[in-house]
Amino acid sequence: MTWLQAIVLGLVQGLTEFLPVSSSGHLRIVSEIWFGDDAGASFTAVTQLGTELAVLIYFARKIFRVVAAWFRGLRDATQRGVDYRLGWYVIIGTIPIGVLGYLLKDEIRTAARNLWLVATMLIVFSFVILAAEYVSSKYYAARQRPIDEVTARDAVVMGLAQCLALVPGVSRSGATSSAGLFLGLERRAAVELSFLFAIPAVTASGLFSLPDAFQTGGPGLHASGPQLLVATVIAFIVGYAAIAWLLDFVSKHSLNWFVGYRIIVGVTVLGLLSTGVISAT
Repeated sequence: MTWLQAIVLGLVQGLTEFLPVSSSGHLRIVSEIWFGDDAGASFTAVTQLGTELAVLIYFARKIFRVVAAWFRGLRDATQRGVDYRLGWYVIIGTIPIGVLGYLLKDEIRTAARNLWLVATMLIVFSFVILAAEYVSSKYYAARQRPIDEVTARDAVVMGLAQCLALVPGVSRSGATSSAGLFLGLERRAAVELSFLFAIPAVTASGLFSLPDAFQTGGPGLHASGPQLLVATVIAFIVGYAAIAWLLDFVSKHSLNWFVGYRIIVGVTVLGLLSTGVISAT
């Protein structure tokens, strides 16, 4: 991997991690179109540590409050309030993707990165986002629940939805946020929860993938240690700005604004694949 490639891919990771457009899908597409090769699932997982650090810092007060309340609640039943329950919900919502991610790790790094699949998922899941927004506006317009009213059922459903993000092109934030909208949560609450649910899973995935990211054998682009570090730092800086922008955006607009973009990118990639301009693997 060249330094230009590392910088570009770090920017792509930071820009797309929190938007419902699939950062892993975009890294796969950009690395193939611009550089003619795949940066790999390990590079994606490691640079996601940068964007998750952005989440930790942006939501530091909330995370500290939830963690402190969770530990207090373990010792004292009278301290089991909203934050205590939210701590458990994050744990519950992380378990499904942790289990499936481990069991399917080989497929995630190989077959799931096929560009035919990535492009198709970009298009197909766009209609899931559309459906979620429709259900939210039609059936929950009068009463959408804030984050303080999240239940264990919400955590289970959103946790299962997060598993879809194992397939590049789906989008972690898109899957969990859409599930939240289907359940009647406020859009900002659904997006915030998608960020919180991602912290344990993405952090664990990034740390688990560190050894693989430094392997130089096999196909694909291989980044050096300094390149990985710079790409991760770039992803952190850009990702932090993206969090603030997205939370403000979803407070005023629906996720449908991203649907057209997803479809255009998906159709474009399918066209490039069909004409042999780029390779699927």
